[in-house]
Amino acid sequence: MASPSPERIQLAQGLQISRVLTGLWQIADMERDGGGVDLAAAARAMEPYLDAGLTTFDMADHYGSAEDIVGAHRSGGGETTRGEFLTKWVPPVGALRPEDVRGAVDTALERMRGDRIDLLQFHAWAYWDPSWLDALFALGALRDEGLVGALGLTNFDAAHCRVALASGIPVVSNQVCYSLLDRRPAQRLGPLCQDTGLHLLCYGTLAGGLLTEGWLGRDEVAADDMPTWSLMKYKRFLDAAGGGWDAFQGLLQVLRDVARARGVSMANVASRYVLDQPGVAGVIVGARLGASEHVDETLQLFTFELSDEERRALDEAADRIGRIPGDSGDEYRRPPFLTAAGDLSHHLDALPAPYEPRAGTASDRTHVLSGTVWEDIAGFSRAVRSGNTIRVSGTTATHGEHLIGGDDPAAQAHFCIDKLEGAIRSLGGELEHVVRTRVFVRDLEDWEPVARAHGERFAGIQPANTLVQAGLVGDGYRVEMEADAEIPDC
Repeated sequence: MASPSPERIQLAQGLQISRVLTGLWQIADMERDGGGVDLAAAARAMEPYLDAGLTTFDMADHYGSAEDIVGAHRSGGGETTRGEFLTKWVPPVGALRPEDVRGAVDTALERMRGDRIDLLQFHAWAYWDPSWLDALFALGALRDEGLVGALGLTNFDAAHCRVALASGIPVVSNQVCYSLLDRRPAQRLGPLCQDTGLHLLCYGTLAGGLLTEGWLGRDEVAADDMPTWSLMKYKRFLDAAGGGWDAFQGLLQVLRDVARARGVSMANVASRYVLDQPGVAGVIVGARLGASEHVDETLQLFTFELSDEERRALDEAADRIGRIPGDSGDEYRRPPFLTAAGDLSHHLDALPAPYEPRAGTASDRTHVLSGTVWEDIAGFSRAVRSGNTIRVSGTTATHGEHLIGGDDPAAQAHFCIDKLEGAIRSLGGELEHVVRTRVFVRDLEDWEPVARAHGERFAGIQPANTLVQAGLVGDGYRVEMEADAEIPDC
């Protein structure tokens, strides 16, 4: 019997991918004790995937030797014309200059021994530091040069995907965690994808292996005692959902029942569930190249479709586990940090403030400037701290020469709040310390998208707030915001 042909999808102009991507993040796990993989052997291990039509490989600059394996594949005469090679850039924190961006792309190209990256996916550590926009604008220029085929995001929430798209940054995809344990993308990202055409590439569909036969009927294991980084990470996801181990076992039983009825594995059912969600272009299935491959099992994903009744049963079982709080990518930006370590210690030491505090003319005042032309013209600070009080000036969606958010009032509002947060953090506070906001909209019909953006970002904080219609200074501005924050005594 002939093997089933993998489904394919057009991700961008000139870039068609397999709907099941082979993820190489486990290369880092294989090398975590200090030993490197055999590059030539790992490169040869790519061939069965290519032969089966699973031609799309996903990697990153921090996945150990993953990019070097692609380079070894190419230098060994591999048929790269039938493969698509996607990578990610996770930059250091802080300001990013155009030369930093070009250097990162050049490094990836050197490691992969290519002259163009098919899809470069970008990660931002902190939205309140506008350097993420500087990097994306610079990557857009490299795309225009031909060094990058298409641009994507990774671990972005819906609000900031919207900011990027509305600002004219030509991103085509967002890679996020999506599984029966973590259905956050369904809340905001799925609808955004349907509205804009953005594609989701989904990892973690098996929750590091938790959603497979090996965990059915087993006793609970603490996250720190799990044997692999992936299992440590996804056990923290399960703990954050709050439903407990018994509810998780209930989900596994439903997965097993559907898998038996279909004659496939539980992993197939879990991945097919995600593959069929709105906005999802592909799922990423991890491979330990040269150690274990599951090509034949992966191909079974394309032999069946889930019925409405089966999807409802899976949804109901997942509902009993509970929901991960927040939006996609929050696990890397705010507590609880749902990483293998349970914090960001494997990723960074600290997040520097985006603006440099300056002493004011009055001895008890500290100022920050965000660098807009208006601060010099009108002689004001972005924010001033006096004692434990921080006051942030009226803030629009200006960043350098760019109007961020285009003509989208919600996108502009989200960026305004990012700037408010950046100023407050630069003066020693946090967004949670905001006690008062004032919002000005140019057109009254914009009040609802702006208010909803405010509600999304200040949920749980709920400062005093006023929203009014006002004439705004400057072309293109749809919204302006200001804020007051009070830092509690320690």
